[in-house]
Amino acid sequence: MEETLRIERMGNGAEAVGRLASGKAVFVAGGAPGDAVRVEVVEEKASFARARIVAVEEPSLQRVEPRCPQGDACGGCPWQHLSYEAQLEAKRANVVGALVHTTGFDAARAEDLVRPCLPSKRQWGYRNKLELGAARAENGEFLLGFHREGTHEIATPAVCPLAHDAVAKAPKALRGALRFAQGSADLGIFRVGVRNSLRTRETEIALWTKPGAFPRAHVAKTLKSALKATSIVRVLADPGRARKIKGVETLDGKGCWGEELAGARFLTSAPSFFQVNTAQAEKLAAEVVEGLGGRMGEEGPEGLDGLLVADLYAGGGTFSVPLAQAGADVIAIEAAGSSVRDLRRNAEMNGVDIEVVGGDAARELPELGGLDALVVDPPRAGLADGVAESIAEAAPARVAYVSCNPATWARDVARFEQNGYRLVRAQPVDLFPQTHHVEVASLFENVNRRRL
Repeated sequence: MEETLRIERMGNGAEAVGRLASGKAVFVAGGAPGDAVRVEVVEEKASFARARIVAVEEPSLQRVEPRCPQGDACGGCPWQHLSYEAQLEAKRANVVGALVHTTGFDAARAEDLVRPCLPSKRQWGYRNKLELGAARAENGEFLLGFHREGTHEIATPAVCPLAHDAVAKAPKALRGALRFAQGSADLGIFRVGVRNSLRTRETEIALWTKPGAFPRAHVAKTLKSALKATSIVRVLADPGRARKIKGVETLDGKGCWGEELAGARFLTSAPSFFQVNTAQAEKLAAEVVEGLGGRMGEEGPEGLDGLLVADLYAGGGTFSVPLAQAGADVIAIEAAGSSVRDLRRNAEMNGVDIEVVGGDAARELPELGGLDALVVDPPRAGLADGVAESIAEAAPARVAYVSCNPATWARDVARFEQNGYRLVRAQPVDLFPQTHHVEVASLFENVNRRRL
């Protein structure tokens, strides 16, 4: 069934939203607000439908020419047909919408709380990391590329223009090198990570493989001939979502990746998390420091002298280190073993004292107490049940909550507001141009304690 409709807005995901003649909401991939499009309905549910564009009959003023010809194949830049201004507006609107529809805020309060989205200076070439999936085709050919969203299929573009120039051609280069290095053998490679820093000029290649025999020297030599790297490592793990890391081997070079952020130096192990847009992550760190009453001075973070701050889901110290540099007494809680080791090393390297607790945030939090402030940067699923309540029991005067998922963040906003905290601002930060993803740096104040 085909019909012509007007695209109204961008959705919370990659698709745009319009309405069929029946009034039913329809999600349309590749649409732009203001487009008049002829669509074919490909899926219809009771409350919504999905459709594909047959023809753009009247293009929106927000529509631009896509830059990456492989975008449809891999799905990594689903908003590249939107002007950057339109992307920023849509991301802010989605944060506002999450507060209205999930938290239950009235529209006026939500509009007042959510600031304009902070843009990325680099709209292309911003990613410091590429995650490549590896598999074998039915004919035995080694495939290396990007997992198409929602599938196990692997798209194999030669170049990724979202990545730093130094590693943009890594997909093709590493695909060829690993095919040569393996020959007819199967070395159990199921994932390849590539990290690059514009600031330190360091590049790391991480091969994720099943445990077992491995021709380390041969593979390292082959990879070095394909891509200049300061570190090549092998992560031994079982494939699958719940992969358990069984070890990390250095095949060549430093064995870790170095980056600079907010005047500090960070070393990150291959299994550990680090934000993929360093310059924008710096803005997140500034939002956290300033939200807790400090400032980003010319000599680095300052103004938090003597403040007792807990940093939950601390990772390698993206927030812990700047907070400690600003003078805060920091307790950092992190569950992942590799990140705990990185955090301790990064604290020592930057000359700051951080109490590092290796453990689950929900389990460790009730033991803290007496906090002046707290920082939380959970995974996409947001806070586990009971964590918001435990934070309220610890009673910090301020909570800085950084989220990569407006939907789960909005759910947690409601939990905080039910437990004595009030959301006072939300700052969207665009770490992922050409996609629908957005980070939110938000600040809560304890209504039962005076301001710091």
